[in-house]
Amino acid sequence: MQEQYNPQQIEQSAQSFWDENKVFKAVADSSKEKFYCLSMFPYPSGRLHMGHVRNYTIGDVISRYQRMQGKNVLQPMGWDAFGLPAENAAIKHKTAPAKWTTENVAYMKGQLKELGFGYDWDREIATCTPEYYKWEQWFFTQLIEKGLAYKKNAVVNWDPVDQTVLANEQVIEGRGWRSNALIERKEISQWFIRITDYAEELLNDLDQLDDWPEKVKTMQRNWIGRSEGLEFSFEVQGKEERLSVYTTRPDTIMGVTYVAVATQHPLSLEAAKNNSELEAFIAESKLISTTEADMATVEKKGIDTGFKAVHPITGDIVPVYAANFVLMEYGSGAVMSVPAHDQRDFEFAQKYSLPIKQVIKPASQEVAVDLEKEAFTDKGVLCNSGEFDGLNFKDAFAAISAWFVDHKLGEVKVNYRLRDWGVSRQRYWGTPIPTINLKDGSVVPVPADQLPVELPTDVVMDGVNSPIKNNPDFSSILFNGEEAERETDTFDTFMESSWYFARYCCPEATDAMLTEEANYWLPVDQYIGGVEHAILHLLYSRFFHKLLRDAGLVNSDEPFKRLLTQGMVNKDGTKMSKSKGNTVDPQEMIEKYGADTVRLFIMFTAPPEQSLEWNDAGVDGASRFLRRIWSLSYRHSTAEGKVGELDVNALNGAQKALRRKTHETIQKVTDDIERRQTFNTAIAAVMELCNEISKFEDQSEQGLAVEKEALEAAILLLSPIVPHIAHQLWGDLGHTDNVVNTPWPILDEAALVKDELTIVVQVLGKKRAELTVSASADNKTIEAEALAHPNVTKYIEGKTVRKVIVVPGRLVNIVAN
Repeated sequence: MQEQYNPQQIEQSAQSFWDENKVFKAVADSSKEKFYCLSMFPYPSGRLHMGHVRNYTIGDVISRYQRMQGKNVLQPMGWDAFGLPAENAAIKHKTAPAKWTTENVAYMKGQLKELGFGYDWDREIATCTPEYYKWEQWFFTQLIEKGLAYKKNAVVNWDPVDQTVLANEQVIEGRGWRSNALIERKEISQWFIRITDYAEELLNDLDQLDDWPEKVKTMQRNWIGRSEGLEFSFEVQGKEERLSVYTTRPDTIMGVTYVAVATQHPLSLEAAKNNSELEAFIAESKLISTTEADMATVEKKGIDTGFKAVHPITGDIVPVYAANFVLMEYGSGAVMSVPAHDQRDFEFAQKYSLPIKQVIKPASQEVAVDLEKEAFTDKGVLCNSGEFDGLNFKDAFAAISAWFVDHKLGEVKVNYRLRDWGVSRQRYWGTPIPTINLKDGSVVPVPADQLPVELPTDVVMDGVNSPIKNNPDFSSILFNGEEAERETDTFDTFMESSWYFARYCCPEATDAMLTEEANYWLPVDQYIGGVEHAILHLLYSRFFHKLLRDAGLVNSDEPFKRLLTQGMVNKDGTKMSKSKGNTVDPQEMIEKYGADTVRLFIMFTAPPEQSLEWNDAGVDGASRFLRRIWSLSYRHSTAEGKVGELDVNALNGAQKALRRKTHETIQKVTDDIERRQTFNTAIAAVMELCNEISKFEDQSEQGLAVEKEALEAAILLLSPIVPHIAHQLWGDLGHTDNVVNTPWPILDEAALVKDELTIVVQVLGKKRAELTVSASADNKTIEAEALAHPNVTKYIEGKTVRKVIVVPGRLVNIVAN
C-alpha cells in the first residue's frame, strides 16, 4: 500500500476496473429482488453544474447501498436532448442543434464517468434519436385511434420572439420566460391529450404514494383541483341559446347582480360588431397573461355587452359584462358574479357601480360584515334568499341544487381545474408529430410501417423559424396516391421525459415500445430530482404511465414508488447561477481534490431535501478526512504485529469498547440511510468511529483484529459515498472481492452489550458524580454506591434522604432536605 493518498490515480484505476468488468450492467433476474434507482436525466447543456452533481451523487449513493444489500440494481442514464434551449444555442453558435447536442452529450458523459457514477451505460438513451422517438410517435397514433388525442383550435400563449406556444407556467408577468417578450393571446390549431379523462384516478392514486413528500402531493392535488358544484344556465334576452355557468357556491346564487363572460365568448364577439370600444377591449385582452398569478394581480376591467340575463330563480334582469378575468378555455367562458361574497366580483362591481346584494350572513353574531369595504366570503347562513333563508352552506347546496334539477335547469357536477395537455410546439428541435393533413381537411395518423417520421438534422437555422415549416422535402408527401402534407409542429419535450424511465428497461427493443422486462424493473423504486418538477413532469409521467398500463405495456399503476426532492446548491446565500457569478465548476473541483472529495462534501454538508451552501473550507475538510482514513489504513497495513483471528470471547475492555463503537456505527449508519436517508448524520457517525480508531494503539493479535474489523466497517459504510478510495483500500486490506458487490456490514447485537455502565448521580436535580458499575448491577447496589460516593456524601451530609430514584443504565437522582 502506498503511503500517500493520490485521488486522481486511484479514481482512474477504479473507474477502469468498473468499465472493463461491466460491474454496473443490469440484467433482469426474477430470482433476485430488484431495485430501480433513477435520477431525473439531464438536458445536455454542455457542462455539468453542481445541481447535477448533487442530484446524481444522491442517486449513486442509494444505488450502491442497495447493491450491497444484495439487490439486483438498475441505475441508468440518458439525455433529455430535444428542446428550445438547444435550438436557441445552435442559432447563437451558428450550428445545427443535432451537432451541438451530440458534442455536449459526449462531454457531459465524460464528466459523469469521472465522478464515478455506477450507471449501466449499455442502457443509455437520448430522446433526439429516431430509435427512441419512433415509439413515442407510434404510441401517439394509438392514442389518436382511441380518441385520447385530438386536434382543435385553442387560444394559447404565443411568444412572438421565440415563435412558439408557451404553457401558462412559462409566462412570467405577461412575458416569455426565455425571450422576455410580451405574450400574445392567439388562436391556433393544437394537438391535445385527454389527461382530464384520468383526473380522478390521478387524484385518488396520490394516496398510494406513501413515500412521496407531502408537499409534492399537495401541489398535485391543488393542480388537479377537484371541485363539486352546480352547473346551471341563464336565459339571455333575445337569444335562443342559454348561458351556462358553474359554481361551487350555489348558496350565493340569490346574490347574483351581473354575469361576466370572456372577451372571446360568442356574446362578446357578437356585441363587439357594433361596439368599437368593446372591439378594442377584446384586442387589448389578448395581450394579458393568463397564468393564475398574473390573473390574480391584473387590474379587473370589463365592458357591458348590452345583453341581459334572466336570473333563473328570481326572474331579475342582470347585465352581461365582457371581463378580462374570465377565460374562454375554462369551463363555458362565463361566470355568475356575486359581489357581496366574492372579492374579485366585489372589486369589479365597485369599479362599475353595480349592485352588491348580501345573501349570506355570519353564523356567529361576533363576526362583522362591512360590504362597503370588502366582500364577506365565509360560509354562513342564507339571508335575503326567499325560501332558502336560514339554511347553512351544506343544506343550501342540497336545496338549491335540487331546485335546479327539478326545474331541469341544472345539475350537480364534479369539475377539475386540470385541463387537457397541449402537446404541440411550433419550433424545430423536437419529435415530429406523426400525422398527415389531407386535402379534404381531415387528419390521419402516420401508418406504423412508415414510422419513425424522422426529423431532418442536416439543417441551416434561420433565426427562430423552424426549417421544416417551409421544407417541401419534409412536409410534402403522397398518401394513398394523393398529395398530402405532414404535420410540421413538434411535440412538447415533456412528452419525451414522461416515459423515458420505462424505455430504460428495454432500450434495445426494436420490435416494441416496451418488452416484458419493463414489468420486472418497474415501478422505479427511488426517483430523485428537484421539487420544481412537482407538477408538470411528475404529473405528466404519472399520466403517461397509466396510458401505458391501459395499452397493456406495463402492469403497474404508478411509475415512481419513492420520491426524493433534493434541495438547491447555494453559494453566498443564493442559488448558484452564471448570471450571479457565483458558480463553482465541478470539473475544477474534481481536478483539484478528486471526485470522492466532491461526493463526500455534497453528502455531508446537508440532508438531501435541504439547500446545500457551498463552502470551500468544507471541501478542504472532506479532503482531510479522506486522507485521514487513508493514513489509518496505511498505519494498520504496516503494523509490526500480526493480525489474529477475531475471538470475541478473548477481548479486553479497550478492545470491546472499539468493537462496540464499530457495531453502534453500523447500526446508526444503516438506520440513517435505510429509513431516514440522512446521509450527513451517517457520515458523521463514521467520522466518530475513525476518531476512536485513531486513538486505539493496541497492536496485539486481537487488538489488530478489532482494528481491522473497525476499518473494514468504516470503508464499507463509506463505499457508496466515496467508492474510489473504498475500492482501493478494500483491496489493500487483503480482499480479492470487489467492494461494490461486498455485502453491507452485519450488525452483531452482542457487541453492543456493555460490561460496565457509566451512571450519572444527581442530588436535587444537579449532577454531582459519575459511577462506573457492572452492567448486571441491580438497583440496590447502584443506590448504595451512589450514596457512598464522596462527592455525593458532602451534599447530603446533615440532610434527610427522602427518596432515591434509579433510572436503570442512566441515572440516580437523590432527593434530600
